[in-house]
Amino acid sequence: MTHVAIVGAYGSAGAAVAGALADEPGVELTLVDDGEPGGGLCILRGCMPSKEVISAGAHRFQARHDHRLEGDLPDVDLDAVVDTKDDHVLGFAEHRRGAIHDLAERDDVTFHHETARFVDDRVLEVADERIEPDYVVVATGSALNVPDLPGMDDVDYMGSRDVLDARSLPDSGIVMGFGYVGLEMVPYIVEAGGTDLTVIEHDARPLDEADPAFGDDLLEVYEDEWDVDIRQHTYEDRVEPTEDGGVRLHVSDENGDPDVVEAEELFLFTGRRPNVDGLGLEHTRLDPGRDWVRDTMQATDDDRVFVVGDVNGKEPILHVAKEQGFQAAENLLAHARGDHDAIEPYENVHHHVVFSALGVYPYARVGHSEASAEEADRDVVHVTREASDDGVFKTKDVPEGRASLVVDADDGTVLGYQGLHYHADVMAKTMQLAVEMGLDVREIPDRAYHPTTPEILDGLVRDASDAVGE
Repeated sequence: MTHVAIVGAYGSAGAAVAGALADEPGVELTLVDDGEPGGGLCILRGCMPSKEVISAGAHRFQARHDHRLEGDLPDVDLDAVVDTKDDHVLGFAEHRRGAIHDLAERDDVTFHHETARFVDDRVLEVADERIEPDYVVVATGSALNVPDLPGMDDVDYMGSRDVLDARSLPDSGIVMGFGYVGLEMVPYIVEAGGTDLTVIEHDARPLDEADPAFGDDLLEVYEDEWDVDIRQHTYEDRVEPTEDGGVRLHVSDENGDPDVVEAEELFLFTGRRPNVDGLGLEHTRLDPGRDWVRDTMQATDDDRVFVVGDVNGKEPILHVAKEQGFQAAENLLAHARGDHDAIEPYENVHHHVVFSALGVYPYARVGHSEASAEEADRDVVHVTREASDDGVFKTKDVPEGRASLVVDADDGTVLGYQGLHYHADVMAKTMQLAVEMGLDVREIPDRAYHPTTPEILDGLVRDASDAVGE
């Protein structure tokens, strides 16, 4: 028997490994998770509850934005938002826990609702039990990355988890971190709480993975629709509490000129870090620094330890965590049978969706952007359309945004799509098929289901096909 211990079995990555290995003959599983209630970051505090709460803000925004509507604008009932979110999240989490507990009913699977800690290489202490499996899978997720900034220990702050649970919001706030989480949380805080926000942005624009025009569009939407003060090319120097219980942030611009921003609350949306605190890695050969996990999901310092999901620091996205889990399971089995040639790196086509602008104007990218294609030295055709080019967006009162398509200049192969517009998230799956199947843009049917928002895709396909030629 090959004994595999999975630490963090309730999470998306850990559950994926467990499910993939459970039916394998000759595999004994020990599943460990101390989560309460348990269910993983995405279900409990991440992508699912965040979409729940921002949807309430989206309904209010669209009602406020539409000049055809009359009457008093309703407020967002934060108690109702949080109560509904909690009810749904508990149901989602129960489903995940149920799947793990069902596995534990098998003779060759054991589940411990306890904390696991390494005491030696591939040796775990779980409660009073010492476990020495053949392989360990670490899937302990991530934790809020609190910046190492002078004064941080002296101030209170709210992370995304706090915002999702908030039954009241402050009158003013300072936002540190304008990545995925900040882009989703900022308009919700303004729309639901009426909060006056100042955002600290280190670069010229948010959304590093996007071509510049998309980030510029987002800046314009956030400033125009939510009156957010976005301080570009600005850097945090130190932070301190104010006498009235607020926060004072000292910043400087790209020229080093200082400034001070004060507000009632500090919001930290500064990313995630691998959750390895208390795991006891200091008792092993593992060093959780940069590149501590290979693309095969094996720890650099121990081939029999697999590290999957957010904790490996590679790409903290739900679908990526699951796919890493499946690849890790395959590689673990290959290693166990001595077939090292069958061990393969996890590779994926870039596929991200950000529910920016309350999900009314989400951003999606599949495959290459124009910039990444150039970095890869690809000869490409790049075409762009404004959402306002297609009347359907105007008729639905969502006229903002754009989309672009990148195709190979020689053979027309679809290489990438970006969208920042209404329903861009829905179109991501369609464009994933085009990219991952390597479709020739000239062979994609030109058929518009009028008036539907995928018309923007039809326009991109026509423009790219014409540019590639016969």
